[in-house]
Amino acid sequence: MPGGRLTREDRERIARWLGEGLGYAEIARRLGRPTSTISREVARNGGPRNYQAEGAHQATTRRAQRRPSASPPSGAHAGAVRDFEDEFTEMMVATGLPPMAARVLACLYTTDTGSFTAAELVRRLRVSPASVSKAVGYLEKRELVRRERDGQHRRERYVIDDDVWYRAWAASTRSIGLWADASQRGAEILGEDSPAGARLRRTSRFFRLLGEDMARAAERRMRSS
Repeated sequence: MPGGRLTREDRERIARWLGEGLGYAEIARRLGRPTSTISREVARNGGPRNYQAEGAHQATTRRAQRRPSASPPSGAHAGAVRDFEDEFTEMMVATGLPPMAARVLACLYTTDTGSFTAAELVRRLRVSPASVSKAVGYLEKRELVRRERDGQHRRERYVIDDDVWYRAWAASTRSIGLWADASQRGAEILGEDSPAGARLRRTSRFFRLLGEDMARAAERRMRSS
């Protein structure tokens, strides 16, 4: 039904059409839905390469079961927060973050403390400890979360700071520098007069300039904070 919830049949069609290489706009037109509905559905459930109709339908059913159909004002607010958490997760998945890492980050962002233990994340997300551990490891490498020892309870907490994106930006800047250095070494080895060497030299120059721009942006942020 156009405008209503996606059905199992809708999801089977989405999976088939994705496999045929159709874009979100065309799939939305065939189903009579907004393009944003299709893009959110696919991003929420593994992306265009990993989307599976049955898994998507089961995941949506589980999310619906966690939300009360009728709630007092406080419950309605809680539902709105969960809806935003889903939306925030979808956005991060659509921009390249793995789904479980995105879910963990969204949880941390939407709690006042900005921190959870592994056990709390397992209960909140209803996933295995291994899934949480892998997601946190991914986020730590990118300096999006950090570990903090909870001395009172002798357990680790995963924390997101107010300056998380500055630290992530700094980590990205360092990665850009590695790209620039490696490309320049390749250019020197292959010879900058060769097609491959020239390609690597241009790549190195691009990343070098990009890194300088990112460093200047970080400095402006620090001066204005």
